[in-house]
Amino acid sequence: EPTTALDVTVQKEIIKLLSEIKTEYNTSTIFISHDLGLIKEIADYVIVMYKGKIVEQGSAHELFQYPKHDYTKGLIACRPPMDKRMHRLPTVSDFMDRVDDEKSQHDIVTSLIEPIANYKSRIIGLQNEPDILRVENLSTYYTAKTNFFGRPTAYTKAVDDISFTMKKGETLGLVGESGSGKSTLGKTLLRLIPPTAGKVFFEEQDVFGLDKESMRKLRRDYQIIFQDPFSSLNPRMRIGAAIQEPMKVHGLHDNDKMRKEKVIDLLEKVGLEPGFYDRYPHQFSGGQRQRICIARTLSMDPKFIICDESVSALDVSVQAQILNLLKDLKDELDLSYIFISHDLSVVKFISDRIMVMQSGKIVEMNDAESILNNPQQQYTKDLLDAVI
Repeated sequence: EPTTALDVTVQKEIIKLLSEIKTEYNTSTIFISHDLGLIKEIADYVIVMYKGKIVEQGSAHELFQYPKHDYTKGLIACRPPMDKRMHRLPTVSDFMDRVDDEKSQHDIVTSLIEPIANYKSRIIGLQNEPDILRVENLSTYYTAKTNFFGRPTAYTKAVDDISFTMKKGETLGLVGESGSGKSTLGKTLLRLIPPTAGKVFFEEQDVFGLDKESMRKLRRDYQIIFQDPFSSLNPRMRIGAAIQEPMKVHGLHDNDKMRKEKVIDLLEKVGLEPGFYDRYPHQFSGGQRQRICIARTLSMDPKFIICDESVSALDVSVQAQILNLLKDLKDELDLSYIFISHDLSVVKFISDRIMVMQSGKIVEMNDAESILNNPQQQYTKDLLDAVI
């Protein structure tokens, strides 16, 4: 997994380097990855494993063109496509649990395609919604150099004079290379990092002007799902207690019994069993832990969630499940998302609009289809060209 969680341009450079080493030194390589696009690009021969066993193997061309095992078909299909718009992603279980063997991979994928007319209608409908977030001339600088007296003499402009608005019920995708300022912007919006300048309004409340108590109340509506589900959970705390903790802090629900009922409801909502309530984080897979983190976020009944690389470390089959879950929750609970990711195919699937960042600035912003099919800026074109 040498390229997991890297942005597309760095990923392309790493693959190029590995290919050069292979050619120059006649090196044999075993390349372990959950990214099938990469495997297709770099491998001569592919082995597919499921539950500790090899279920299929063959030349890369043959395996991707004519997969035989249902698990392989599912892995290939559940990666978000760049050439079509899906209202839902296929999952491995769609192929493994088929009752009708005649239903082909093509049939399963085709049934989940979203007509472009539906997408455009949704984009137009969003224009009639009120603004949930308004950002005005936001900047966040880090000290890069100091003088002899410890005073700053140079700054890194992680977020540099950014302005934009978001509609209620909208998903805004945020893309850019590593170091472009995506995560810093997300954390600044939530007041986890102090801004250097500018204003952020959430439902017309000046976020940076709120006192401590008012900000604590706002945090109920204003949440984040972090990238790493392993470090987001306290390893010594049972997951039931971890999901309950924010409710206790904010005084939600009258007693522990009501909070436990809420936790069990949330576990079921994110596709986990109620019996998991008393287990510890180490007893779960990465995908299950991310579902637990989502349940904990939902325990606050938020209106707005920032997803900061929330699926980048997950394999494609789990990633598809989490993305479908986020879409379902958005529709069910009328949520708004900022979805930060380096994976353009993921961003295309989940976003209504896309904002492209470079060196702390917005270089392009438009609806998802326009950005990906007709990019106006060279930087956006370079990002798309780097997609494997």
